[in-house]
Amino acid sequence: MPQEAKSKNRSSKKWLILTIVLGLFLLVSLTGNYFLLKDNGVSSRNIDRAAGLAGLEFTGAERDLMLDDVKELLKSYETMRTYPLDNAVAPALLFEPEVVALQVEPAQDSLDAADYPLPVVTRPEDSTELAFMPVTALAYLIKSRQITATELTKLYLERLKTIGPKLECVVTLTEESALEQAAKADEEIAAGKYRGPLHGIPWGAKDLLATRGIKTTWGAMPYKDQMIDVDATVVEKLRDAGAVLVAKLTSGALAWGDVWFGGMTRNPWDLEQGSSGSSAGPASATAAGLVGFAIGTETWGSIVSPSTRCGTTGLRPTFGRVSRYGAMALSWSMDKIGPICRSVDDCALVFKAIAGADGKDLTVKDCPVSIDMPADIAGLRIGYLKSEFDKEYDDKENDQQVLAVLRSLGVELIPLELPDFPVEALSFILNAEAAAAFDALTRSNEDDLLKRQTRHAWPNVFRWARLIPAVEYIQANRHRALLMKEMVEKLKDIDVYVAPTFGGDNLLLTNLTGHPAVVAPNGFNKKGSPTSITFTGNLFKDGETLAVARAYQSATSHHQKHPEL
Repeated sequence: MPQEAKSKNRSSKKWLILTIVLGLFLLVSLTGNYFLLKDNGVSSRNIDRAAGLAGLEFTGAERDLMLDDVKELLKSYETMRTYPLDNAVAPALLFEPEVVALQVEPAQDSLDAADYPLPVVTRPEDSTELAFMPVTALAYLIKSRQITATELTKLYLERLKTIGPKLECVVTLTEESALEQAAKADEEIAAGKYRGPLHGIPWGAKDLLATRGIKTTWGAMPYKDQMIDVDATVVEKLRDAGAVLVAKLTSGALAWGDVWFGGMTRNPWDLEQGSSGSSAGPASATAAGLVGFAIGTETWGSIVSPSTRCGTTGLRPTFGRVSRYGAMALSWSMDKIGPICRSVDDCALVFKAIAGADGKDLTVKDCPVSIDMPADIAGLRIGYLKSEFDKEYDDKENDQQVLAVLRSLGVELIPLELPDFPVEALSFILNAEAAAAFDALTRSNEDDLLKRQTRHAWPNVFRWARLIPAVEYIQANRHRALLMKEMVEKLKDIDVYVAPTFGGDNLLLTNLTGHPAVVAPNGFNKKGSPTSITFTGNLFKDGETLAVARAYQSATSHHQKHPEL
Protein backbone atom coordinates (compact mmCIF):
# COMPACT_ATOMS: atom_id res chain seq x y z
CA MET A 1 0.00 0.00 0.00
CA PRO A 2 1.46 3.43 -0.90
CA GLN A 3 2.60 5.56 2.05
CA GLU A 4 0.02 8.25 1.28
CA ALA A 5 -2.80 5.71 1.37
CA LYS A 6 -1.54 4.25 4.68
CA SER A 7 -1.50 7.78 6.17
CA LYS A 8 -5.08 8.42 5.07
CA ASN A 9 -6.18 5.06 6.51
CA ARG A 10 -4.62 5.85 9.91
CA SER A 11 -6.30 9.27 9.86
CA SER A 12 -9.70 7.70 9.11
CA LYS A 13 -9.28 5.23 11.98
CA LYS A 14 -8.44 8.11 14.35
CA TRP A 15 -11.60 10.00 13.32
CA LEU A 16 -13.64 6.81 13.68
CA ILE A 17 -12.29 6.21 17.20
CA LEU A 18 -12.88 9.87 18.11
CA THR A 19 -16.43 9.69 16.77
CA ILE A 20 -17.12 6.52 18.78
CA VAL A 21 -15.73 8.10 21.97
CA LEU A 22 -17.79 11.27 21.49
CA GLY A 23 -20.85 9.16 20.77
CA LEU A 24 -20.35 7.14 23.94
CA PHE A 25 -19.83 10.35 25.92
CA LEU A 26 -23.05 11.84 24.58
CA LEU A 27 -24.91 8.59 25.24
CA VAL A 28 -23.72 8.47 28.84
CA SER A 29 -24.50 12.14 29.29
CA LEU A 30 -27.97 11.86 27.83
CA THR A 31 -28.64 8.67 29.77
CA GLY A 32 -27.49 10.37 32.96
CA ASN A 33 -29.64 13.40 32.29
CA TYR A 34 -32.57 11.16 31.47
CA PHE A 35 -32.30 9.41 34.81
CA LEU A 36 -31.82 12.72 36.58
CA LEU A 37 -34.99 14.02 34.99
CA LYS A 38 -36.75 10.73 35.65
CA ASP A 39 -35.64 11.11 39.26
CA ASN A 40 -37.35 14.55 39.41
CA GLY A 41 -34.03 16.33 39.32
CA VAL A 42 -33.03 15.08 42.78
CA SER A 43 -29.46 13.80 42.76
CA SER A 44 -26.32 14.03 44.86
CA ARG A 45 -24.90 16.45 42.30
CA ASN A 46 -27.96 18.73 42.44
CA ILE A 47 -27.92 18.71 46.24
CA ASP A 48 -24.32 19.85 46.07
CA ARG A 49 -25.27 22.67 43.71
CA ALA A 50 -28.20 23.75 45.89
CA ALA A 51 -26.00 23.70 48.99
CA GLY A 52 -23.51 25.91 47.20
CA LEU A 53 -26.25 28.51 46.59
CA ALA A 54 -26.73 28.66 50.37
CA GLY A 55 -22.98 28.86 51.03
CA LEU A 56 -22.82 25.31 52.45
CA GLU A 57 -20.66 22.26 51.74
CA PHE A 58 -21.54 18.60 52.30
CA THR A 59 -19.40 15.51 51.79
CA GLY A 60 -20.40 12.88 49.25
CA ALA A 61 -21.49 10.56 52.05
CA GLU A 62 -23.60 13.31 53.63
CA ARG A 63 -25.27 14.07 50.30
CA ASP A 64 -26.03 10.42 49.68
CA LEU A 65 -27.57 10.14 53.12
CA MET A 66 -29.83 13.14 52.38
CA LEU A 67 -30.98 11.91 48.99
CA ASP A 68 -34.10 9.98 49.98
CA ASP A 69 -35.21 12.71 52.39
CA VAL A 70 -34.88 15.41 49.73
CA LYS A 71 -36.98 13.24 47.42
CA GLU A 72 -39.60 13.04 50.15
CA LEU A 73 -39.51 16.82 50.49
CA LEU A 74 -40.17 17.22 46.79
CA LYS A 75 -43.13 14.86 47.09
CA SER A 76 -44.44 17.01 49.97
CA TYR A 77 -44.16 20.14 47.81
CA GLU A 78 -46.01 18.42 44.99
CA THR A 79 -48.75 17.25 47.33
CA MET A 80 -49.20 20.75 48.79
CA ARG A 81 -49.50 22.19 45.30
CA THR A 82 -52.55 20.06 44.59
CA TYR A 83 -54.40 22.16 47.18
CA PRO A 84 -54.77 25.70 45.74
CA LEU A 85 -53.94 28.70 47.94
CA ASP A 86 -55.74 31.99 47.39
CA ASN A 87 -53.64 35.13 47.74
CA ALA A 88 -55.84 36.15 50.68
CA VAL A 89 -54.74 33.20 52.82
CA ALA A 90 -52.16 34.37 55.38
CA PRO A 91 -49.58 32.04 56.94
CA ALA A 92 -50.10 30.71 60.46
CA LEU A 93 -47.39 33.04 61.75
CA LEU A 94 -48.33 36.57 62.87
CA PHE A 95 -45.83 39.40 62.96
CA GLU A 96 -46.00 41.44 66.18
CA PRO A 97 -44.32 44.85 65.97
CA GLU A 98 -44.29 45.47 69.71
CA VAL A 99 -41.61 43.67 71.67
CA VAL A 100 -43.35 41.83 74.50
CA ALA A 101 -40.32 41.93 76.77
CA LEU A 102 -40.31 45.72 76.65
CA GLN A 103 -44.09 46.05 77.10
CA VAL A 104 -44.81 48.64 74.43
CA GLU A 105 -48.32 49.88 75.10
CA PRO A 106 -50.72 51.15 72.42
CA ALA A 107 -51.68 54.82 72.63
CA GLN A 108 -55.08 55.81 73.95
CA ASP A 109 -57.59 57.97 72.11
CA SER A 110 -58.55 61.44 73.27
CA LEU A 111 -60.39 63.06 70.36
CA ASP A 112 -63.23 61.93 68.15
CA ALA A 113 -62.92 62.65 64.44
CA ALA A 114 -66.50 63.95 64.36
CA ASP A 115 -65.41 66.76 66.69
CA TYR A 116 -62.27 67.54 64.74
CA PRO A 117 -62.09 71.32 64.19
CA LEU A 118 -62.68 72.28 60.56
CA PRO A 119 -61.41 75.54 59.06
CA VAL A 120 -64.06 78.14 58.23
CA VAL A 121 -63.83 78.67 54.48
CA THR A 122 -65.89 80.10 51.64
CA ARG A 123 -66.53 78.24 48.43
CA PRO A 124 -64.17 79.53 45.72
CA GLU A 125 -65.59 80.55 42.36
CA ASP A 126 -62.79 78.74 40.52
CA SER A 127 -63.55 75.03 40.29
CA THR A 128 -59.83 74.25 39.95
CA GLU A 129 -59.16 75.91 43.29
CA LEU A 130 -62.00 73.89 44.77
CA ALA A 131 -60.51 70.65 43.43
CA PHE A 132 -57.21 71.25 45.23
CA MET A 133 -58.73 72.08 48.61
CA PRO A 134 -57.82 69.75 51.49
CA VAL A 135 -60.43 67.44 52.95
CA THR A 136 -60.83 69.62 56.03
CA ALA A 137 -61.92 72.57 53.85
CA LEU A 138 -64.12 70.44 51.60
CA ALA A 139 -65.75 68.95 54.69
CA TYR A 140 -66.63 72.43 55.97
CA LEU A 141 -68.12 73.40 52.60
CA ILE A 142 -70.30 70.27 52.61
CA LYS A 143 -71.27 70.57 56.28
CA SER A 144 -72.18 74.26 55.85
CA ARG A 145 -74.17 73.34 52.70
CA GLN A 146 -72.08 75.61 50.42
CA ILE A 147 -71.63 72.66 48.11
CA THR A 148 -73.28 69.29 47.75
CA ALA A 149 -71.56 65.94 47.62
CA THR A 150 -73.04 65.44 44.16
CA GLU A 151 -71.51 68.68 42.84
CA LEU A 152 -68.13 67.77 44.27
CA THR A 153 -68.31 64.22 42.93
CA LYS A 154 -69.18 65.45 39.43
CA LEU A 155 -66.23 67.87 39.56
CA TYR A 156 -63.77 65.12 40.43
CA LEU A 157 -65.28 62.67 37.92
CA GLU A 158 -64.83 65.25 35.17
CA ARG A 159 -61.20 65.82 36.16
CA LEU A 160 -60.60 62.07 36.33
CA LYS A 161 -61.94 61.77 32.77
CA THR A 162 -59.99 64.68 31.29
CA ILE A 163 -56.72 64.71 33.26
CA GLY A 164 -56.61 61.07 34.35
CA PRO A 165 -55.63 59.74 30.88
CA LYS A 166 -52.68 62.16 30.70
CA LEU A 167 -51.39 60.86 34.02
CA GLU A 168 -52.33 57.23 33.32
CA CYS A 169 -53.46 57.03 36.93
CA VAL A 170 -56.97 55.60 36.60
CA VAL A 171 -57.83 51.92 36.15
CA THR A 172 -61.60 52.06 36.65
CA LEU A 173 -64.03 54.97 37.04
CA THR A 174 -66.87 54.12 39.40
CA GLU A 175 -69.15 56.87 38.08
CA GLU A 176 -72.55 55.25 38.48
CA SER A 177 -72.06 54.01 42.03
CA ALA A 178 -70.24 57.23 42.98
CA LEU A 179 -73.19 59.41 41.95
CA GLU A 180 -75.53 57.10 43.89
CA GLN A 181 -73.35 57.37 47.01
CA ALA A 182 -73.14 61.15 46.63
CA ALA A 183 -76.91 61.50 46.28
CA LYS A 184 -77.39 59.40 49.41
CA ALA A 185 -74.89 61.59 51.28
CA ASP A 186 -76.78 64.73 50.25
CA GLU A 187 -80.08 63.23 51.44
CA GLU A 188 -78.60 62.28 54.81
CA ILE A 189 -76.93 65.66 55.34
CA ALA A 190 -80.11 67.50 54.40
CA ALA A 191 -81.94 65.36 56.96
CA GLY A 192 -79.43 66.27 59.66
CA LYS A 193 -77.68 62.90 59.63
CA TYR A 194 -74.11 64.16 59.20
CA ARG A 195 -71.65 61.30 59.67
CA GLY A 196 -68.50 63.36 60.09
CA PRO A 197 -65.82 65.13 58.07
CA LEU A 198 -65.52 62.45 55.37
CA HIS A 199 -69.23 62.50 54.60
CA GLY A 200 -69.65 63.23 50.90
CA ILE A 201 -65.89 63.47 50.18
CA PRO A 202 -64.84 61.72 46.91
CA TRP A 203 -61.83 59.43 47.21
CA GLY A 204 -59.78 56.97 45.17
CA ALA A 205 -58.60 53.46 46.06
CA LYS A 206 -55.32 51.90 45.05
CA ASP A 207 -56.31 49.02 42.82
CA LEU A 208 -55.05 46.45 45.30
CA LEU A 209 -58.18 46.89 47.43
CA ALA A 210 -61.07 44.57 46.71
CA THR A 211 -64.36 46.21 45.72
CA ARG A 212 -67.39 44.00 45.19
CA GLY A 213 -68.80 44.40 41.68
CA ILE A 214 -65.77 46.41 40.48
CA LYS A 215 -62.59 44.99 38.97
CA THR A 216 -59.51 44.72 41.18
CA THR A 217 -56.58 44.28 38.81
CA TRP A 218 -53.51 44.55 41.10
CA GLY A 219 -51.97 46.46 38.17
CA ALA A 220 -50.95 43.20 36.50
CA MET A 221 -52.04 41.70 33.17
CA PRO A 222 -52.83 38.21 34.56
CA TYR A 223 -55.43 39.85 36.84
CA LYS A 224 -56.73 42.66 34.60
CA ASP A 225 -60.29 41.25 34.62
CA GLN A 226 -60.25 39.95 38.20
CA MET A 227 -63.46 40.34 40.22
CA ILE A 228 -63.22 39.74 43.98
CA ASP A 229 -66.59 39.27 45.65
CA VAL A 230 -65.78 41.16 48.85
CA ASP A 231 -65.15 44.73 49.92
CA ALA A 232 -61.86 45.42 51.64
CA THR A 233 -62.32 46.52 55.24
CA VAL A 234 -60.97 50.01 54.48
CA VAL A 235 -63.52 50.32 51.66
CA GLU A 236 -66.31 49.35 54.06
CA LYS A 237 -65.11 51.73 56.76
CA LEU A 238 -64.88 54.66 54.38
CA ARG A 239 -68.35 53.88 53.05
CA ASP A 240 -69.62 53.87 56.63
CA ALA A 241 -67.98 57.29 57.10
CA GLY A 242 -69.94 58.54 54.10
CA ALA A 243 -66.97 58.91 51.72
CA VAL A 244 -67.67 58.50 47.99
CA LEU A 245 -65.49 56.10 45.97
CA VAL A 246 -64.97 57.68 42.51
CA ALA A 247 -62.14 55.59 41.06
CA LYS A 248 -59.82 52.62 41.36
CA LEU A 249 -56.36 54.13 40.92
CA THR A 250 -53.24 52.55 39.47
CA SER A 251 -50.75 50.41 41.30
CA GLY A 252 -47.41 49.39 39.93
CA ALA A 253 -47.85 45.75 38.87
CA LEU A 254 -48.22 43.63 42.03
CA ALA A 255 -47.11 46.62 44.12
CA TRP A 256 -43.78 47.54 42.57
CA GLY A 257 -43.03 50.81 40.81
CA ASP A 258 -45.30 52.94 38.65
CA VAL A 259 -45.55 50.64 35.62
CA TRP A 260 -48.78 48.69 35.22
CA PHE A 261 -50.43 46.84 32.36
CA GLY A 262 -51.87 50.12 31.01
CA GLY A 263 -48.62 52.09 30.94
CA MET A 264 -46.61 54.26 33.34
CA THR A 265 -48.39 56.53 35.81
CA ARG A 266 -47.10 60.10 35.52
CA ASN A 267 -45.88 62.67 37.98
CA PRO A 268 -48.27 65.65 37.61
CA TRP A 269 -45.33 68.01 38.20
CA ASP A 270 -43.42 66.50 35.26
CA LEU A 271 -45.33 64.39 32.76
CA GLU A 272 -42.09 62.96 31.38
CA GLN A 273 -41.44 61.34 34.73
CA GLY A 274 -43.14 58.43 36.45
CA SER A 275 -44.98 59.09 39.71
CA SER A 276 -42.95 56.44 41.54
CA GLY A 277 -44.81 53.69 43.30
CA SER A 278 -46.27 51.44 44.00
CA SER A 279 -49.08 53.71 45.21
CA ALA A 280 -48.57 55.47 41.90
CA GLY A 281 -52.16 56.37 41.10
CA PRO A 282 -53.19 57.49 44.60
CA ALA A 283 -50.29 59.95 44.86
CA SER A 284 -50.60 61.23 41.29
CA ALA A 285 -54.38 61.68 41.45
CA THR A 286 -54.30 63.37 44.85
CA ALA A 287 -51.54 65.76 43.79
CA ALA A 288 -53.40 66.59 40.57
CA GLY A 289 -56.68 67.38 42.32
CA LEU A 290 -58.57 64.42 40.84
CA VAL A 291 -59.80 63.11 44.22
CA GLY A 292 -60.21 64.52 47.70
CA PHE A 293 -57.85 61.88 49.09
CA ALA A 294 -56.69 58.37 48.30
CA ILE A 295 -55.70 55.15 50.01
CA GLY A 296 -52.33 53.58 49.30
CA THR A 297 -50.29 50.68 50.65
CA GLU A 298 -46.67 50.36 51.69
CA THR A 299 -44.34 47.41 52.13
CA TRP A 300 -41.03 49.16 51.50
CA GLY A 301 -41.63 52.79 50.52
CA SER A 302 -44.81 52.55 48.43
CA ILE A 303 -46.52 55.44 50.26
CA VAL A 304 -43.37 57.39 51.11
CA SER A 305 -41.78 57.33 47.64
CA PRO A 306 -44.74 58.40 45.44
CA SER A 307 -45.78 60.98 48.04
CA THR A 308 -42.29 62.45 47.77
CA ARG A 309 -42.33 62.42 43.98
CA CYS A 310 -45.81 63.94 43.67
CA GLY A 311 -45.71 66.37 46.61
CA THR A 312 -48.48 64.78 48.68
CA THR A 313 -48.64 64.06 52.40
CA GLY A 314 -48.74 60.39 53.34
CA LEU A 315 -49.18 58.39 56.53
CA ARG A 316 -47.76 54.91 56.93
CA PRO A 317 -49.44 53.75 60.14
CA THR A 318 -47.96 51.44 62.72
CA PHE A 319 -48.13 47.83 61.53
CA GLY A 320 -51.31 46.42 63.06
CA ARG A 321 -53.41 49.60 63.07
CA VAL A 322 -55.32 49.18 59.80
CA SER A 323 -56.91 45.95 58.57
CA ARG A 324 -55.55 44.55 55.33
CA TYR A 325 -58.55 42.29 54.76
CA GLY A 326 -59.45 42.47 51.08
CA ALA A 327 -56.08 43.94 50.11
CA MET A 328 -53.64 42.06 47.88
CA ALA A 329 -51.03 40.33 50.03
CA LEU A 330 -47.40 40.88 49.11
CA SER A 331 -45.62 40.48 52.45
CA TRP A 332 -47.74 39.41 55.42
CA SER A 333 -45.23 40.78 57.92
CA MET A 334 -44.59 44.11 56.17
CA ASP A 335 -47.75 45.23 54.28
CA LYS A 336 -49.47 48.35 55.63
CA ILE A 337 -52.39 50.51 54.42
CA GLY A 338 -52.52 54.28 54.83
CA PRO A 339 -53.88 57.56 53.45
CA ILE A 340 -52.32 59.82 50.83
CA CYS A 341 -53.68 63.34 51.18
CA ARG A 342 -53.00 67.03 50.69
CA SER A 343 -52.34 67.75 54.36
CA VAL A 344 -51.47 66.12 57.68
CA ASP A 345 -54.91 67.03 59.05
CA ASP A 346 -56.49 65.10 56.18
CA CYS A 347 -54.32 62.07 56.93
CA ALA A 348 -55.44 62.18 60.56
CA LEU A 349 -59.13 62.23 59.64
CA VAL A 350 -58.81 59.36 57.17
CA PHE A 351 -56.65 57.35 59.55
CA LYS A 352 -59.27 57.70 62.27
CA ALA A 353 -61.89 56.32 59.89
CA ILE A 354 -59.95 53.29 58.64
CA ALA A 355 -58.04 52.16 61.74
CA GLY A 356 -59.13 49.46 64.17
CA ALA A 357 -59.67 45.73 64.42
CA ASP A 358 -62.24 43.96 62.25
CA GLY A 359 -61.78 40.35 63.38
CA LYS A 360 -60.57 39.41 59.90
CA ASP A 361 -56.98 40.63 59.81
CA LEU A 362 -55.67 39.13 63.05
CA THR A 363 -52.58 41.34 63.10
CA VAL A 364 -54.69 44.41 63.90
CA LYS A 365 -54.76 45.58 67.50
CA ASP A 366 -58.10 46.49 69.02
CA CYS A 367 -56.89 49.73 70.51
CA PRO A 368 -58.13 53.32 70.13
CA VAL A 369 -56.60 55.69 67.62
CA SER A 370 -55.12 58.94 68.85
CA ILE A 371 -55.47 61.98 66.61
CA ASP A 372 -55.07 64.44 69.43
CA MET A 373 -52.56 66.78 67.85
CA PRO A 374 -51.61 69.71 70.09
CA ALA A 375 -50.53 72.89 68.35
CA ASP A 376 -47.66 73.25 70.84
CA ILE A 377 -45.17 70.42 70.38
CA ALA A 378 -42.43 71.96 72.54
CA GLY A 379 -43.13 69.37 75.24
CA LEU A 380 -42.44 66.43 72.95
CA ARG A 381 -38.98 64.87 72.76
CA ILE A 382 -38.03 65.17 69.12
CA GLY A 383 -34.90 63.60 67.72
CA TYR A 384 -33.12 63.88 64.39
CA LEU A 385 -30.77 61.53 62.57
CA LYS A 386 -27.73 63.75 62.93
CA SER A 387 -25.29 61.73 60.81
CA GLU A 388 -27.73 61.65 57.90
CA PHE A 389 -28.38 65.39 58.02
CA ASP A 390 -24.63 66.03 58.22
CA LYS A 391 -23.91 64.18 54.96
CA GLU A 392 -23.66 65.91 51.58
CA TYR A 393 -26.63 64.96 49.41
CA ASP A 394 -29.18 66.39 47.00
CA ASP A 395 -31.87 68.58 48.57
CA LYS A 396 -29.90 68.94 51.81
CA GLU A 397 -30.81 72.62 52.01
CA ASN A 398 -34.54 71.81 52.14
CA ASP A 399 -33.96 69.29 54.92
CA GLN A 400 -31.87 71.74 56.93
CA GLN A 401 -34.71 74.24 56.70
CA VAL A 402 -36.99 71.67 58.34
CA LEU A 403 -34.69 71.54 61.36
CA ALA A 404 -34.66 75.36 61.48
CA VAL A 405 -38.47 75.48 61.42
CA LEU A 406 -38.75 72.94 64.24
CA ARG A 407 -36.26 74.90 66.36
CA SER A 408 -38.27 78.06 65.72
CA LEU A 409 -41.27 76.25 67.20
CA GLY A 410 -39.40 75.81 70.47
CA VAL A 411 -38.20 72.27 69.82
CA GLU A 412 -34.85 71.20 71.26
CA LEU A 413 -33.73 68.62 68.73
CA ILE A 414 -32.01 65.57 70.19
CA PRO A 415 -29.26 63.88 68.13
CA LEU A 416 -30.18 60.28 67.38
CA GLU A 417 -28.58 57.40 65.51
CA LEU A 418 -30.31 54.27 64.27
CA PRO A 419 -29.13 50.84 65.45
CA ASP A 420 -25.84 49.75 63.89
CA PHE A 421 -27.31 46.82 62.04
CA PRO A 422 -26.95 45.24 58.57
CA VAL A 423 -30.54 46.13 57.67
CA GLU A 424 -30.16 45.63 53.93
CA ALA A 425 -29.22 42.00 54.55
CA LEU A 426 -32.73 41.38 55.92
CA SER A 427 -34.52 42.69 52.85
CA PHE A 428 -34.96 39.21 51.38
CA ILE A 429 -37.66 38.61 54.01
CA LEU A 430 -39.95 40.61 51.74
CA ASN A 431 -38.88 38.69 48.64
CA ALA A 432 -39.43 35.30 50.27
CA GLU A 433 -42.94 36.24 51.38
CA ALA A 434 -43.77 37.80 48.01
CA ALA A 435 -42.60 34.67 46.17
CA ALA A 436 -44.90 32.60 48.40
CA ALA A 437 -47.81 34.99 47.80
CA PHE A 438 -47.42 34.55 44.03
CA ASP A 439 -46.14 30.99 43.92
CA ALA A 440 -48.96 29.89 41.60
CA LEU A 441 -48.18 32.73 39.18
CA THR A 442 -44.56 31.60 38.92
CA ARG A 443 -45.32 27.90 38.51
CA SER A 444 -47.97 28.58 35.86
CA ASN A 445 -45.52 30.72 33.87
CA GLU A 446 -48.16 33.46 33.71
CA ASP A 447 -45.53 35.71 35.24
CA ASP A 448 -44.41 36.09 31.61
CA LEU A 449 -47.49 38.30 31.11
CA LEU A 450 -46.20 40.99 33.47
CA LYS A 451 -45.08 44.09 31.62
CA ARG A 452 -41.71 44.49 33.32
CA GLN A 453 -39.33 41.59 32.69
CA THR A 454 -36.09 43.05 34.05
CA ARG A 455 -33.74 42.01 36.80
CA HIS A 456 -35.37 44.41 39.28
CA ALA A 457 -38.95 43.33 38.68
CA TRP A 458 -41.23 40.74 40.28
CA PRO A 459 -41.01 37.90 37.74
CA ASN A 460 -37.25 37.57 38.26
CA VAL A 461 -37.47 38.12 42.02
CA PHE A 462 -40.21 35.51 42.42
CA ARG A 463 -37.95 33.01 40.67
CA TRP A 464 -34.70 33.57 42.52
CA ALA A 465 -36.52 33.91 45.85
CA ARG A 466 -37.44 30.24 45.52
CA LEU A 467 -33.78 29.55 46.28
CA ILE A 468 -33.91 31.27 49.70
CA PRO A 469 -33.54 28.49 52.31
CA ALA A 470 -36.31 28.32 54.90
CA VAL A 471 -33.64 28.26 57.60
CA GLU A 472 -32.18 31.57 56.40
CA TYR A 473 -35.65 33.15 56.27
CA ILE A 474 -36.19 32.18 59.89
CA GLN A 475 -32.71 33.36 60.85
CA ALA A 476 -33.39 36.72 59.21
CA ASN A 477 -36.54 37.10 61.29
CA ARG A 478 -34.59 36.26 64.44
CA HIS A 479 -32.19 39.06 63.59
CA ARG A 480 -35.23 41.22 62.90
CA ALA A 481 -36.45 40.55 66.45
CA LEU A 482 -33.14 41.84 67.80
CA LEU A 483 -33.40 44.89 65.54
CA MET A 484 -36.89 45.60 66.87
CA LYS A 485 -35.65 45.45 70.46
CA GLU A 486 -32.75 47.75 69.66
CA MET A 487 -35.09 50.20 67.96
CA VAL A 488 -37.41 50.34 70.94
CA GLU A 489 -34.39 50.91 73.19
CA LYS A 490 -33.12 53.70 70.92
CA LEU A 491 -36.48 55.49 71.07
CA LYS A 492 -37.22 55.07 74.77
CA ASP A 493 -36.36 58.75 75.36
CA ILE A 494 -37.66 60.00 71.99
CA ASP A 495 -41.29 60.61 70.99
CA VAL A 496 -40.76 61.37 67.31
CA TYR A 497 -37.68 61.79 65.12
CA VAL A 498 -37.11 63.52 61.83
CA ALA A 499 -35.01 62.08 59.00
CA PRO A 500 -34.12 62.76 55.38
CA THR A 501 -36.73 60.69 53.56
CA PHE A 502 -34.25 58.38 51.87
CA GLY A 503 -31.42 58.81 54.35
CA GLY A 504 -29.47 55.68 55.27
CA ASP A 505 -31.46 52.57 56.20
CA ASN A 506 -34.32 54.45 57.82
CA LEU A 507 -36.99 53.56 55.26
CA LEU A 508 -36.31 49.82 55.16
CA LEU A 509 -35.56 49.58 58.87
CA THR A 510 -38.85 51.16 59.98
CA ASN A 511 -40.83 49.07 57.51
CA LEU A 512 -39.24 45.96 59.03
CA THR A 513 -39.93 47.09 62.59
CA GLY A 514 -43.45 48.40 61.89
CA HIS A 515 -42.96 52.00 63.08
CA PRO A 516 -45.34 54.73 61.86
CA ALA A 517 -44.14 57.52 59.58
CA VAL A 518 -45.52 60.71 58.05
CA VAL A 519 -43.95 62.00 54.86
CA ALA A 520 -44.59 65.68 54.08
CA PRO A 521 -43.51 68.09 51.31
CA ASN A 522 -40.62 70.35 52.32
CA GLY A 523 -39.86 72.26 49.13
CA PHE A 524 -38.71 71.73 45.56
CA ASN A 525 -35.46 70.71 43.94
CA LYS A 526 -33.57 72.58 41.22
CA LYS A 527 -35.71 70.93 38.55
CA GLY A 528 -38.91 72.15 40.19
CA SER A 529 -39.97 68.75 41.51
CA PRO A 530 -41.22 68.27 45.09
CA THR A 531 -39.00 67.02 47.90
CA SER A 532 -40.02 65.66 51.28
CA ILE A 533 -39.10 65.06 54.90
CA THR A 534 -40.09 62.09 57.07
CA PHE A 535 -41.30 62.05 60.68
CA THR A 536 -41.16 58.68 62.45
CA GLY A 537 -42.81 57.86 65.75
CA ASN A 538 -42.88 55.13 68.36
CA LEU A 539 -45.01 52.04 67.86
CA PHE A 540 -48.73 52.85 68.15
CA LYS A 541 -47.92 56.55 68.70
CA ASP A 542 -49.24 57.56 65.30
CA GLY A 543 -50.97 60.58 66.87
CA GLU A 544 -47.72 62.06 68.16
CA THR A 545 -46.09 61.48 64.79
CA LEU A 546 -48.95 63.30 63.09
CA ALA A 547 -48.72 66.11 65.67
CA VAL A 548 -45.10 66.93 64.89
CA ALA A 549 -45.69 66.73 61.14
CA ARG A 550 -48.73 68.96 61.53
CA ALA A 551 -46.79 71.55 63.53
CA TYR A 552 -44.14 71.68 60.81
CA GLN A 553 -46.74 71.86 58.05
CA SER A 554 -48.65 74.63 59.82
CA ALA A 555 -45.48 76.74 59.81
CA THR A 556 -44.83 76.21 56.08
CA SER A 557 -46.78 76.35 52.83
CA HIS A 558 -45.11 73.72 50.63
CA HIS A 559 -48.13 71.42 50.82
CA GLN A 560 -50.43 74.17 49.55
CA LYS A 561 -48.73 74.37 46.16
CA HIS A 562 -50.07 72.27 43.33
CA PRO A 563 -49.03 71.43 39.76
CA GLU A 564 -50.31 73.47 36.84
CA LEU A 565 -51.98 70.94 34.57
